[in-house]
Amino acid sequence: MPRTLFVAPDQRGALPTIRDALEAADDGAVISIAPGEYPEPISITRQHVTLSAREPGSVTISSPFPDQPVVSVTDSRVDLIGLKLTSEEHAAIRVRGGQVKIVECTATARFAPGIDVAAADRIEIRNSHVTGSQYGIVIEESDGVIDRCEIREIADDGVILRLGARVKVQHTTIAGCGFRGVYMYQAGDSSLDRCDVSQTGDAGVAVADQSSPTISTCWVHDTQGVGISVGRGCGGVIEDCRVENTAVPGIHLADGARTEVREGDPARGKVPVGAVATTGNHQDLETVDKLLGELDGMIGLASVKAEVRGLIDEIQVNEWRRSEGLSVGTVSNHLVFAGAPGTGKTTVARIYGQLLKALGILPNGRFKEVSRRDLVGQYIGHTAEKAASAFEEARGGVLFIDEAYTLSRSSGSGADFGQEAIDTLVKLMEDHRDEVAVIVAGYTDEMAKFMDANPGLASRFNKTLVFENYSPEELVAISLHMARSDDYLLGQDLDVALLEWFGQMERDQNFGNAREARKLLERMRKSQSTRLRSLGQRPTRDDLRTLSLDDLLEAVRGTG
Repeated sequence: MPRTLFVAPDQRGALPTIRDALEAADDGAVISIAPGEYPEPISITRQHVTLSAREPGSVTISSPFPDQPVVSVTDSRVDLIGLKLTSEEHAAIRVRGGQVKIVECTATARFAPGIDVAAADRIEIRNSHVTGSQYGIVIEESDGVIDRCEIREIADDGVILRLGARVKVQHTTIAGCGFRGVYMYQAGDSSLDRCDVSQTGDAGVAVADQSSPTISTCWVHDTQGVGISVGRGCGGVIEDCRVENTAVPGIHLADGARTEVREGDPARGKVPVGAVATTGNHQDLETVDKLLGELDGMIGLASVKAEVRGLIDEIQVNEWRRSEGLSVGTVSNHLVFAGAPGTGKTTVARIYGQLLKALGILPNGRFKEVSRRDLVGQYIGHTAEKAASAFEEARGGVLFIDEAYTLSRSSGSGADFGQEAIDTLVKLMEDHRDEVAVIVAGYTDEMAKFMDANPGLASRFNKTLVFENYSPEELVAISLHMARSDDYLLGQDLDVALLEWFGQMERDQNFGNAREARKLLERMRKSQSTRLRSLGQRPTRDDLRTLSLDDLLEAVRGTG
């Protein structure tokens, strides 16, 4: 089994930096990175490692040195999973040789390519975003695939395939590029399949210098230049593509171009393209079963588990019906999670997003958690911009709005733009209903009132899942699980005492459920530390692991 190394600057026993983990990593090691910001350039040379965010999208790596990429990979076998990488003057990810997989990552490089690859044996970029960069993805002298990605808001070219690159670009959206969407030159037999290219300053797709690509089932639209431009001496095939609202002609073949243009079959109808396209034929049922098992493994929440299973059953059967040509009603993936804090709403939302991904409903399991401050601005127009930006970051995955009811509350300080955020989100949910699962969460009574904040809000949500307070027995089980996860054991009769303590706690609106268990364990650990320090000798391993009844009594003293 590969060795796993943990990076968490504030966690005892974990490594403080990613570079420390790389120095300690042996062949095939997995480096699991805790949420946070890591201002350190990462250089990987002749290693076989995986760098993975413990929670996808929660790890941001940047380089404090403008002359270095954020992640530089040389002659290595590397997987990058769930990371956000931001750079200024150099690429966010730079690959020179080796085999690299980039999965569910976000790359931004203001004055350089987001991802820059050369002479790689194999490059795979899947379910990732490149945005706000000089160039999007640049690949040369490499074989690979770009699958279900989004490249947006690029100053120059979105994707450049050049100098012997042989890359399959599929189910990918490329939009908002200052020059061309895709530029190929000397690009071998690269291909574009089911891609959406739009809003470019010049041609949507430009083919030049002896390239012979296959461009099939793509949608090229709303470009300032021609839709597809093919230069002299280029070959390949353009097949079953839609070219709309571009400069004339939509497809321009230069004199001497050998490209074959084939008309699509009208009987096939509109074919979905782009990063958010789903065909209903890519269900990973093994992963679905694994995720449902993970859901079942959560303590309590019996009604929530049953509701989620029912939703997943309906989605799966609908996909089977669709594949057989049977009619399928419109189903919203948006949900309301109502209940007290500390009842697992965020965890269930993450699993739900991964389930939708495994069922082929959403292209990735990206999880974007926001609150009022992330959506509401301070002046007219600012709120719509912030809300749209948060929604865009969540596209293809889950947008989780915690304490959503606060959007409908006035701040009491003059102008309040919470209602503007609600109105903006309602419109975006309708315009992109198949691209994002929006989950709003909060106290039960407040969420019922929140649904009345906009006439169209309630109709956007498929179902409300109610998260009940944990019973005292469930809180004891949660405490035991938390203790074991941190290498602690409960001493004799401590479970009975915990049951009595949780049983007498007042369960009002401020009751924190699992958070109460976590806070109690923290106080018990502090009590244990004081007790062990007073022994006058080094404690044994069992002493260090065991929390006692005395620790509980000391922890709750003055809190009852």
